[in-house]
Amino acid sequence: MRIFRGVAKAGLSDSELLAAHASGDGGAFAELLSRHYDHLWHVARRTSYTVEDAADALQEALLSAHRTAGSFREDAAVRSWLHKIVVNACLDRIRRNRVRQAVSLSTDEADEPSDDRDRIAERETSILVDRALQRLSPDQRAAIVAVDMEGYSVAEAARRLGVPEGTVKSRCARARTKLASHLEYLRDVGNRS
Repeated sequence: MRIFRGVAKAGLSDSELLAAHASGDGGAFAELLSRHYDHLWHVARRTSYTVEDAADALQEALLSAHRTAGSFREDAAVRSWLHKIVVNACLDRIRRNRVRQAVSLSTDEADEPSDDRDRIAERETSILVDRALQRLSPDQRAAIVAVDMEGYSVAEAARRLGVPEGTVKSRCARARTKLASHLEYLRDVGNRS
């Protein structure tokens, strides 16, 4: 086992940082998180129904990654490994919340009104799309977010979600159909064929 203590962490690869963390280097995991935290937060936010659930799921996922770093097999990129842990934590939280529904009391999501009408319209549309996404099953939501919002290929999304490519394709197809029916009213009448 390599000892990484005292080595400049910025020059290490993600897998070397994970190995350093597993061998006891206290700052290695923090460096790894500094590289990937924004991406992981966006994944959690897009996969979860509320900001609070996203924050809780991300915290659970990072604790899990911190504890299980020694079991990382290097058969995938560290970022992909972290991504999968976050998505699974979000899906677990969604399943648990089905039993007890929670309502967010936070005002953090409210933006100040802008003078620019286009920005308001974009925000309104974003809210409507988020609501439509929330009507999807968690599995369909995770697939559509990975492929259509984050731009992963079907193969990469399948690998990250731990399901066959055909499953990702069918979940995305069903999700797109449901989203189209939920968002049909957003189409401008003049654009319909």
